[in-house]
Amino acid sequence: MRRTRFIAALGAAALVATTSACGGDDAPDFSGLEVTVGSRDFTEQYVLSAILIEALDRYGATVTDATDTGDIATTRAALETGDIDAYWEYNSAALVEVFEEEGDPAADPGDLTDRAAELDAANGIEWVGRSSFSNTYGFALSPGLGAEHQPNRYDPDAFDLDDLAELLDDEPDLMVCVEDAFLERADGMALFEEGTGYAIPDDRLVVVDSIGEVYPLVSGRGSGDCDVAEVFTTDPQIAEYDLDVVENNDVFLTYNASLTIRDEAYEQAPDQFDAVVDDILGALSTQRIIELNARAAAGEPLDQIAADFVTEFLDD
Repeated sequence: MRRTRFIAALGAAALVATTSACGGDDAPDFSGLEVTVGSRDFTEQYVLSAILIEALDRYGATVTDATDTGDIATTRAALETGDIDAYWEYNSAALVEVFEEEGDPAADPGDLTDRAAELDAANGIEWVGRSSFSNTYGFALSPGLGAEHQPNRYDPDAFDLDDLAELLDDEPDLMVCVEDAFLERADGMALFEEGTGYAIPDDRLVVVDSIGEVYPLVSGRGSGDCDVAEVFTTDPQIAEYDLDVVENNDVFLTYNASLTIRDEAYEQAPDQFDAVVDDILGALSTQRIIELNARAAAGEPLDQIAADFVTEFLDD
């Protein structure tokens, strides 16, 4: 916990509802609301959490920062028990990991979020908003292999995951880097094998503890170099290490972010939460979230990233 700040002594009943855009005289008023904001344990979650905390803080809430609550199981448990009031979650991640439903790579993102919200209603948890960006699993090629196969060219013959499976089958010397969670999760390697009909042999896998360890290995800048690596498609390291992401032809799931929040907190200011979440997510294109993630990965303080974002996009 790195910030708890009290602003105003008004009760929750005095919260003033608004559906206007954030900023200026029409900014949503969260005075009197106390809320604890958590996050899962990776860069994009830290960025999203920091932005929400900054916005709520500016608009009068008493905010407790519980960023880096833990992995999905730990963070979700904290939400259910009330240790935190809100955190950003992804539609397919919740459906597969929390509700143990079978993922559908071809499903409409809005339908996925609606389904998660429907299931969570019984738990007293609201799903607010939905991002246009999707932080999904993918595979990327090393710079040399990417130059050869050009996976991101925009034509009907773009190099996709079926092509990758064929390439790996044809060239047994190619090595693949993955994090251990990718092998364990139902929406990870299992979907690649199911969608392409190809299982990468164990002796061609380099398994590491976290996604951050993958990028240097596939870039040629580290030891034990790989030719192909698992990635998250909004990670800033893709551009930093000059990797080429293989086209996802309905193999991996869609992961759009929403704010998940306990009813007890949401019902104190539903219109305000709707407004601030819509404004945050409305400003977060895929390119912008990658840029913000890159700033965080480079060591820029999260507070500064969030303050800049809220000033530019919410305080109008």
